[in-house]
Amino acid sequence: MSAPADKPVKKVVLAYSGGLDTSIILKWLQTEYGCEVITFTADLGQGEELEPARQKAEMLGINPANIYIEDLREEFVRDYVFPMFRANALYEGEYLLGTSIARPLIAQRLVQIAEQTGADAVAHGATGKGNDQVRFELSAYALNPHIKVIAPWREWSLTSRTKLLEFAEANQIPIAKNKRGEAPFSVDANLLHTSSEGRVLENPGEEAPGYVYQRTVDPEDAPNEAEYVEITFEKGDAVALNGERLSPATILTRLNEVGGKHGVGRLDMVENRFVGMKSRGIYETPGGTILLVAHRGIEQITLDSGSGHLKDSIMPRYAELIYNGFWFSPEREMLQALIDKSQEHVSGTVRVKLYKGSARTVARWSDESLYSEAHVTFEDDAGAYDQKDAAGFIRLNALRLKLIATRNARGN
Repeated sequence: MSAPADKPVKKVVLAYSGGLDTSIILKWLQTEYGCEVITFTADLGQGEELEPARQKAEMLGINPANIYIEDLREEFVRDYVFPMFRANALYEGEYLLGTSIARPLIAQRLVQIAEQTGADAVAHGATGKGNDQVRFELSAYALNPHIKVIAPWREWSLTSRTKLLEFAEANQIPIAKNKRGEAPFSVDANLLHTSSEGRVLENPGEEAPGYVYQRTVDPEDAPNEAEYVEITFEKGDAVALNGERLSPATILTRLNEVGGKHGVGRLDMVENRFVGMKSRGIYETPGGTILLVAHRGIEQITLDSGSGHLKDSIMPRYAELIYNGFWFSPEREMLQALIDKSQEHVSGTVRVKLYKGSARTVARWSDESLYSEAHVTFEDDAGAYDQKDAAGFIRLNALRLKLIATRNARGN
């Protein structure tokens, strides 16, 4: 089990959680590559204390100056989550892309730290079966075409839990008691969502056990009284909750809390991975689900039909690009420019009703509204709209259909 024979790696920046798997990767990099390791740990709102990651890295011989721990929650929501939500992005019609949208930010910081420290490589802990390896590496190469990426799961022979534990024991890596057996499922978490996969979830024909869910109560056990939340938008981004202006990360945090309380945002999905296989995942996105509903609610009155329908038509392509790891691609940036242009007048407030797993818009208002009661009223509109005008409109649009019907009648 030796390192590749190309240019030797002297220094590598590792995406490090402080958990057992990335601690094994840290030691493996030291022993197999014989290189200096710099650790990078990001707070993306996963809900874990990060100081233990520093302590674990130091215990494994990392120089304190080479330990980077950063709170990226605001940057994550402001620069990645919110731009994506301007598009109302859903992968395969359902998935809010919580894991996908986090990887470009982590890759960006890995590359930036590598440049700052003179490292010639970056490393991640994504397996060779999943999408994350693609997302990390496409992002890294887009930002630095000369960077070397080390993917231990594609190189080492530690292909089972038993072998991983044996390597950990041989290298004096502490193993928590609850890590000695196989975990019932694997979890990825950030401020936007939690994602659970594997083991007890691998059979899509069986309902996921209740203990898998971490951020949301069972909708059946949610409060029997509905709760309302008002979200204010400016140019497509949420800026206030219930009249209180808040930072992007604070808004998403509070929406997670209230959404989780009402069982909002659960998804059980079998998706198509970019690497070719299907995968079953359990996702919880309480705040994001509310935000999506509210954003569509404000667009209903501030976007004209042409803009809205065009944006909806490109959304699946945009979502697929993010899912597949092309955040830093020119085509994603082109679509983003179109999406952002559409949001110039998407400002106002939406009231969302939360009740037993559902989130739905019940009211919306805006100074930028295109909605005209004078035109749609069932009462006398005082000349705002002449209904006779519809006749010519219908005749023009019906002409081609009449010509087709006439031709088809000749063939009978």
